[in-house]
Amino acid sequence: MIHPFAVVGLFLVVSLIFGVAPIALAWLLSPKKLNPRKQQVYESGNPTFGETWIEFKPQYYLFGLAFLAFDVEAAFLFPWALAYNQLALYAVFEAAVFLGLLGVSLVFVWRKGWLEWM
Repeated sequence: MIHPFAVVGLFLVVSLIFGVAPIALAWLLSPKKLNPRKQQVYESGNPTFGETWIEFKPQYYLFGLAFLAFDVEAAFLFPWALAYNQLALYAVFEAAVFLGLLGVSLVFVWRKGWLEWM
């Protein structure tokens, strides 16, 4: 009889093989000749001049992070909406609490100014 955790071990071994094998093959089969032209920094086809490191506004990152959070929370509402007729009353209260938290987080993000694009 096979041990119940043998399946987990087999899955771990197979996942490691699928993860490591492409990287190892790419390292083994890739060309090793260095070309000075290939070592240059590529920036939209134009050679860089001046200071290439510019300050990136974190507002873009925060806007994307807020969008991702609200998008995931909206995805959690779909199964609840599909099974609305079969749910008990406590599930409706749970959804109300969830929507309340979503509203509080929207107010928080709005007050922090994360929704202002520029």
